[in-house]
Amino acid sequence: MEKAFIPADYENTLYAAWEEAGTFEAKPGKGGTPYSIMFPPPNVTGTLHLGHALTFTLQDILIRWQREKGANVLWQPGTDHAGIATQMVVERALDKEGINRKELGRPGFMDRVWEWKNEYGGTIITQLRRLGASADWTRERFTMDEGLSRAVRKVFVQLHKEGLIYRDRRLVNWDPVFRSAISDLEVENKETKGSMWHIRYPLENGGTITIATTRPETMLGDVAVAVNPEDERYASMIGQTVILPLTGRHITIVADEHSDPEKGTGAVKITPAHDFNDFEVGKRHNLPAPTILDESACIWLDEIRPELADYEGVSDTGFVRSLEGLHRDEARKKIVERLDEMGWLEKIEPHVLQVPTAERGGAIVEPRLTLQWYCDAPKLAQPAVDAVTSGDMVFEPRQWENTFFAWMRDLQPWCISRQLWWGHQIPAWYGSDGKTYVAETVEDAQKQAGPSVTLTQDEDVLDTWFSSALWPFTTLGWPDKTEALEFYYPTSTLVTGFDIIFFWVSRMMMMGLHFMGKVPFRKILIHGLVRDEKGQKMSKSRGNGIDPLDLIADYGADATRLAIAAGAGLGRDIKLGRNRVEEHRAFITKLWNASRFLQMNGVEPQPDFNPSNVQSTLARWILEEARKAVAQADAALEASRFDEYTRCCYNFVWNIFCDWFVEFSKPTFRAGGSEADELKATGAYVLGIILRMMHPVIPFVTSTLWQKLGYSGPFGISSWPEVPLIAGAEDAADEINWVIRLISDVRTVRAEMNVPPSQKAPLLLRDASDRTIERARKWQAAIDQMARASDVSPLTEEAPKMAAQLILDEATIFLPLEGVIDLDAEKARLQKEILRLEGEIGKVEKKLSNENFVARAKPEVVQENRDRLDTFQQELTKQKTALSRIS
Repeated sequence: MEKAFIPADYENTLYAAWEEAGTFEAKPGKGGTPYSIMFPPPNVTGTLHLGHALTFTLQDILIRWQREKGANVLWQPGTDHAGIATQMVVERALDKEGINRKELGRPGFMDRVWEWKNEYGGTIITQLRRLGASADWTRERFTMDEGLSRAVRKVFVQLHKEGLIYRDRRLVNWDPVFRSAISDLEVENKETKGSMWHIRYPLENGGTITIATTRPETMLGDVAVAVNPEDERYASMIGQTVILPLTGRHITIVADEHSDPEKGTGAVKITPAHDFNDFEVGKRHNLPAPTILDESACIWLDEIRPELADYEGVSDTGFVRSLEGLHRDEARKKIVERLDEMGWLEKIEPHVLQVPTAERGGAIVEPRLTLQWYCDAPKLAQPAVDAVTSGDMVFEPRQWENTFFAWMRDLQPWCISRQLWWGHQIPAWYGSDGKTYVAETVEDAQKQAGPSVTLTQDEDVLDTWFSSALWPFTTLGWPDKTEALEFYYPTSTLVTGFDIIFFWVSRMMMMGLHFMGKVPFRKILIHGLVRDEKGQKMSKSRGNGIDPLDLIADYGADATRLAIAAGAGLGRDIKLGRNRVEEHRAFITKLWNASRFLQMNGVEPQPDFNPSNVQSTLARWILEEARKAVAQADAALEASRFDEYTRCCYNFVWNIFCDWFVEFSKPTFRAGGSEADELKATGAYVLGIILRMMHPVIPFVTSTLWQKLGYSGPFGISSWPEVPLIAGAEDAADEINWVIRLISDVRTVRAEMNVPPSQKAPLLLRDASDRTIERARKWQAAIDQMARASDVSPLTEEAPKMAAQLILDEATIFLPLEGVIDLDAEKARLQKEILRLEGEIGKVEKKLSNENFVARAKPEVVQENRDRLDTFQQELTKQKTALSRIS
């Protein structure tokens, strides 16, 4: 074996060998218990980021674990067509060529998108292979595949027949740059410094009422002023008519609880076509909803033009008409200026507001009243709620069920149409007879309409989430009755982030239950976010983002995966940085070095080895420790506790197998004989257990070692380990643990006393039982080597005066220090260090007792000081203990 494991030397070759051997391929007809996980399909435009690295690492751990346990496994891969994101990428590429999408026409543009997809759309799939994702790539799907497109059309038509898909005129999130409706998930609310304008509206019968608004330009579309019915200030005004400044339109003052007496002036303008809350107020009071902004957020007067009226000193219809075609922001400035000139602007206050912004492109999103296609999500939701309530689907952590229920109770109709070209074109045709025909194909639509009717297909496409909602069963071949669909559906586990529970998870539930009559998955595993090592959210502005491909290049896929899994507590955010990954690379180096040492000492797999026949204490102990570690690892994965799984593996490999078993074996290896042969066979057996137990999280190094050390099976780790109960394991554990405690305690004392590692010293045992003396003699070689003891013997005379002492069970152990260290100098050093630590503790305690500091400092800074205090206090305890040993 080479001196070091260089990941780049093995990863690509090994992965290619796995694929060539069909290691990852699902075989539904080959028996075994089905276990399936569906990719949360990454966008075809995407590249691997840390969020992907997290979710796909966790999925791969589960998949490889179940594959080892003998399950018939399917990890279904694929990508999402990502309507708006992909169209935006291609349009930008066309812009560079000086080509406009509309110049190409829809067919030409679609050809260009498919060209782009075929050339660049597989980037993330290649990157997932680098991460080690063991998906069945022979089954890779794309949400615009013909099979999936056929399923989408069938679902749309069926839901339309059932009255669960319909057209309606409602408010949507509108991207005025891309000129399309977008989903809530594609909107980011950004805190922005703005203004609150206080505008006086004149009452028809005299007097005024002042409203406060952050959107003065939308006043052109006001249809009412709302006041709270409990607000005594405005009780006498309810029902009165207001003459709207600038336009001269007549609107009414209505009583509605939407108006908060504690905010602004307590009176709010109602513009139903341009505000979601106002839209609901408008519905309650049966108010009109005129639109005053066009699809690009420019002033559009068609729906209010007939109502414009001139009232001296109040309105200025000529000014209003001059605004037509101006962009929203420019119109706002002019409206404010004109209101001020006419005396209707009372005051302007600085105001911090949340501005809805398109996630892709950054445009300020407008609520816009448009005619769109909707899915009746509230009606589809109840079976999903029932399935979670009954336990047919389980969220982990369980607290996410409360979030799920809260959202499902407040569902609104789902806008499923988008004003794009890239996507599943809506299977609806508008006839020359004025009717709408919904069908799976144009031929079917023409049969419905008759030969004399000319049909034009709806130009809009379906929301990306619509096809993604069908993913668990359409990828398996639905609507055809396939072997894979019958065998792998419902799927076993869904692994995803909490941010798409509402937009994807719940919709898969609805569609799966409606079309399959079964839940789409049994368990919904919700993970947290990846943050930096200080717990801060990663962002470009902070400069703390990390590219997982850089981590893989620098430290290897295994170290990256191990660091991710180690931090993946149930529902908890993960702290990750280069230092964490480097620490976990050190673990892989430790495993490699231990394996190499064992190989160099003749340790190799013995096909006929029977762990139940071992005789030596050390062999029985390590086998029992291995049995416990495997059980803990298995239970942790069963409970989706990836952090506990990695912790118990890490502890067993590093702290038990490497630090103790391998070290204890060295004297026996050197001595040779039958006991050495047994320990070598046992070491090979336990190392095989380690490789299989850790293969799910670090597949590359474990598979490499599996081959280099001569274990059976050319490409993969064959099965999850099972270790039998070992006779005499309890007595063996008692003995070995005594030796470990002795060596550990002596090491601690030597470190506290600042004894040089090269300086050996005797260990003297007082009041030791015969069993303790016997153990000390039996393990003399290991104690000498690992505790740097020149001798271990019973104390037959008075205890030495200049000695450190420790208690181990019934025995007192003396470590003579005279001549080993300068005791006076050591006392002085310890006293000086104690004073320093007490000073540091005082400083931090003073800072933490300052209420202003705790209240105003960033949480991570406060926590950093608390951690420092804890570290100082622990160190102080150690130094005082050391001083007491020699005082």
